[in-house]
Parts: sequence; C-alpha cells; structure tokens
Amino acid sequence: MDDSGSTVPRRQLGRYLRELRENAHVTVSAAAKELEWSTPRIWRYETGQVPMHPNDVAAMCRVYAASAETIETLRALARETKAHGWWHSYGEAIEDWFKLYVGLEAAATKIRKYEADLIPGLLQTVEYMRELITLDQPDLPEVECQAKVDVRLRRQRLLARAVPRAPYYDVILSEAVLRRPLRDRSAMVRQLESLVVNSQRHNIIIRVLPLNAGLFRWADTGTFTVLDFPTDVREPEPTTIYMDGPCGAVYLDKAYEIEVYEQAWRSLGERALDVDESRELITAIAKEMTDEA
Repeated sequence: MDDSGSTVPRRQLGRYLRELRENAHVTVSAAAKELEWSTPRIWRYETGQVPMHPNDVAAMCRVYAASAETIETLRALARETKAHGWWHSYGEAIEDWFKLYVGLEAAATKIRKYEADLIPGLLQTVEYMRELITLDQPDLPEVECQAKVDVRLRRQRLLARAVPRAPYYDVILSEAVLRRPLRDRSAMVRQLESLVVNSQRHNIIIRVLPLNAGLFRWADTGTFTVLDFPTDVREPEPTTIYMDGPCGAVYLDKAYEIEVYEQAWRSLGERALDVDESRELITAIAKEMTDEA
C-alpha cells in the first residue's frame, strides 16, 4: 500500500465513487466487466486503499454516467491522492460542489476543537456569522452573503440531528475569543449568551482556556479540529486532524501526527476551566460587555 501523504482524500474519493456507482445501480462485478478490471481493483479504489490516476477516475465516472463537472472535480481530487502533504485548495469547482470537511464532519461521532481566535462555526449566531463574512468580503452581494449564512446554519443542524445520532462536540476556547467583541457589543453579548445555552446541551462541552493559564504543550499548533469516527465498523476511519485558513486546509492522519495533537489536546484540557467554571466566566464577560454598552 502506498502510504505517502494523508489518506483522507483517497478515502473520500472512494466514498464518492461508491455513491456514484450505487446511485447508477451498477454492481461491482458489472463495473469491473465494463472497465475490464478485476473486482478487487474497484474494491481497493472504493475503500481508499490506494491512490488513483485521474484517468481511472474519469473512466469509472463515465460508466456511472456522472456529469462533466463531477468528473473534473473527482479528477482534481485524484491528483491529490498522490500528494505527499495534502492541501485542499478552495478552487471554484471544489468550493461550489465538493466540501470534503463537511462530509467528514457529518460522519464523525466526536468532534474536538481548540479555537484560538473565533467562535467556532457550529456555535456562531447569525449576527456573528454576518460580521465575519462582510468583514472578509465587504463587496459581497447580500444574496451571496445570505447563502453563506444558510450554509453555516445547515451545518449547525448536525449537532441536533437524531438519526444518525448527533456527534459529541467538545470545544476549548481561548478566553481571547470571548473578549474579542463584534462592532455591535450587544450582538456579541447575544453570542456569549448563546454559548451558555449551547453548553447545557447533552452532546456539547464548552471549556475556556483562561488567559493566565500559561503555555500548553505544542502551543504553536494554533486552532485545530480532531475528528473521531465510528469504531464498530469493518473498516474504521482513522482519527483525522483538520486545520484551515482563507486559502486552503490541511488534513493529517498519520499515527505520529495524531499523537502530537492528542498531546496538545490533553495539555489544553489540563489547563482549561471545567464546564461550570467556563460557563460562569462566559456569563461574567457577557455582563461586562453589557455594562460597557
């Protein structure tokens, strides 16, 4: 098996190819016959065991009657399955159609997140979302701004779904996140109040890393997300580390990479306030902002 780089893109590519085949009502044996391949070859591709050549992806897509846009997007993803350090750039085709992280997020049973700068997207109020979006893209038309808000609101449904069971969301926020206000102080107060409400849900844990906590282990990691997947399946997904920025995202899933971030998470947990203390601090900061308004 070729273990160069992250296995995340090839696992996700395999899932999409399997979905395309099943939606087209094509069996593995029928696909193998049409492509003149062995059935194990298709199985290895669909389970993400090996990287794929873009031409092989295109051949499979044509058998499944996929659209031209889908073929081009999956060809681009196939090129990344051979990368040694996989970065997912948000080009137009992928940004519009292919949201790798959202798919992984939806499949996770537990999501752990350390946030150093912003309220996490899954916990943002609409007012908070809107200020972020308009600050980054001040010339964005209102209809496009609203579309971005709608996408984030749809993502938030993940934490309230019943089937499959909603994932556990374990968040550690730097105190600086809470003290960095919106232009509208009252809107920031409402965001903080929303955090308090969310922290009382059965599947959400919110803890605060106080400013006086000192450094934690691997503090230069910055903001990161740890995605844990179901273990009661035949081919369990490995834990995956995710980080992003305005121009792309990185996925890590090698054993030593996971261990570094597990060490960072344990160190953060040792220094963070507990759930009740965190809730009290969030409430106190909201009161401070109310008094200042």
